Amino acid sequence: MNTKMKNPFKDKSWLKFLGNKYVWVLLFFIIWMLFLDNYSYFDHRFLDNQIHELKDNKTYYQEEIKKDQEHIKQLKNPEQIEKYAREKYFMKKDSEDIYIIQFEGDTIKTQEEE
Repeated sequence: MNTKMKNPFKDKSWLKFLGNKYVWVLLFFIIWMLFLDNYSYFDHRFLDNQIHELKDNKTYYQEEIKKDQEHIKQLKNPEQIEKYAREKYFMKKDSEDIYIIQFEGDTIKTQEEE
């Protein structure tokens, strides 16, 4: 009588695949690079998102700088300075009287509200 028992897992290809030491090394390497390394994939994604956000901020502030530079150019003209002082700070000449009329629900902000 044959006392040898046949192994039911011997012919399974997936078991041979998982038994290969190179597969285990490759899996370890992939897990290490995705999660554990200082330069992992997820860290790179986070840093790339921060870089994108900072570039957006940079373009916004560059546009604001251009607007401010244009405003400064306009304020070099004495007439523009007077106009700005009258509109922004409600300044007046000595011989003038200024009346500020505010209506209920008016959307203009005064200096105290800012």
